[in-house]
Amino acid sequence: MIGLSGGIGSGKSTVAAVWRELGATVVDADHVAREVVAPGTPGLAALAAEFGDDLIQPDGTLNRALLAQRAFVDSVHTERLNSILQPAIAARSAELLAVAPCPQLAVYDVPLLVEHDMAGMFEHIVMVLSPAEQRLERLVHQRGLATDDARARMAQQATDAQRREIADIIIDNDGTVDELRERASSVWRYLESCCST
Repeated sequence: MIGLSGGIGSGKSTVAAVWRELGATVVDADHVAREVVAPGTPGLAALAAEFGDDLIQPDGTLNRALLAQRAFVDSVHTERLNSILQPAIAARSAELLAVAPCPQLAVYDVPLLVEHDMAGMFEHIVMVLSPAEQRLERLVHQRGLATDDARARMAQQATDAQRREIADIIIDNDGTVDELRERASSVWRYLESCCST
């Protein structure tokens, strides 16, 4: 299995999109995280039991902003959040990856691969890296985050040095979107060749 990761604003989602276009089965951990706390799920019930029933809004959905206020106040609360979500995310992701037509080319797109010490799960680890100032600019101008919020999110994640330490392949995103797409395509062709040998 192939692990795809990179810091917030690195361009990882663009790489994942290119690989999907080229036929990859990509399981996105962020999408799975939303799925496991959908209305009526055990994950949502567990969050409400731990952090308060008022997390569930009148329409049955999770109040993410309120959860963030309560779960990210300190490391103890964050660990409680992770102890609820991570097993559910891992189990659902494993289900989705297990049905991939070519398991060797199944891609797990996981932002916190380094932070959750997941390197041992993968045959190949691909990291998308981008200069910090470019990442900050994308987060502020493309995603609409406040500058301080964007900096805080970046600071909570692993460093590029930590990412490089576990990566088999680095995709540098220091240019245009077209250049990133071409680099992503080249890496995918290489991974396909590895799988066929």
